[in-house]
Amino acid sequence: MKRWGITIPLTGVPLAAHEEMVRELPDLGYTDAWSAETAGHDAFTPLVLASQWAPQLRLGTAIVPVYTRGPGLLAMSAATVAELAPGRFVLGIGASSPVIVKNWNAAEFEAPFARSRDTLRFLRSALAGEKVTEQYESFSVSKFRLERPADPPPSIMLAALRPGMLRLAAKEADGAITNWLAASDVPKVRAEIGPDVELAARIFVCPTEDKNAARGLGRMLISSYLTVPVYAAFHEWLGRGEALAPMHEAWAAGDRQKANQVIPDEVVDDLIVHGSLESCREQVQSYVDNGLTTPIIALLPTGEDPFAHVRGLAPRS
Repeated sequence: MKRWGITIPLTGVPLAAHEEMVRELPDLGYTDAWSAETAGHDAFTPLVLASQWAPQLRLGTAIVPVYTRGPGLLAMSAATVAELAPGRFVLGIGASSPVIVKNWNAAEFEAPFARSRDTLRFLRSALAGEKVTEQYESFSVSKFRLERPADPPPSIMLAALRPGMLRLAAKEADGAITNWLAASDVPKVRAEIGPDVELAARIFVCPTEDKNAARGLGRMLISSYLTVPVYAAFHEWLGRGEALAPMHEAWAAGDRQKANQVIPDEVVDDLIVHGSLESCREQVQSYVDNGLTTPIIALLPTGEDPFAHVRGLAPRS
């Protein structure tokens, strides 16, 4: 099935004001609505509302950090949404970043591969309704059993950027979730997981023909995200290490303004979809053409009506 997703809630729009738009999404051709979790809304609450507003949509978290909730609470939250959207909920989990985990949530960011793998294995058992007593490498659980396991249990996808985590996602999860990549990067990521594994990616879309405005916003986002070590390593692997080296040098020196200025236009244009609505749709489709299963549009603000942009970015048959 061809998938076309949108990130909810939209930037700057109150959560309760999304109802009319979310109800409209299936008729527009959207198949999926995915949430995110940084320092705004939590990942689960928007999907609880969407499950009632648009029962046709598949719903997913992209992603919930594996450190910021205990394993049992994470299982309970996932089972709750899965009960509200039976067969239509995907739990996307991942390591997140030291800023979110340690600086904002007072948890230790240690052994991200092991913690992601162990949480995935725990969730497989817990969401199936099993009683779990297990000493994992990164944590232990004793006699946990969900009181209300969902039937069917939700799919579990894993956030993955580089080969090790991508291969883990392909082997033990129901798919991989990635972001901050160009359409031309998709084949390299796809090669690590094989042809049959679902690959989802959040794609940042700024529907404006004002290139300077789009690139200005894109540069701020790129310098904020790609200076995080896991993303820096990801783009080194993808082949952008040399192009992004001046940004990293300026950022390390504390010169945020210069870090933005030295990001090449071609890097911004690769990673931020911008242009007319028609052009943006075509660029998102190019990700699919290159092997992406599920594009998840993340609409960037332009000062124009975001609901009109959501309608304009809907897939064309």
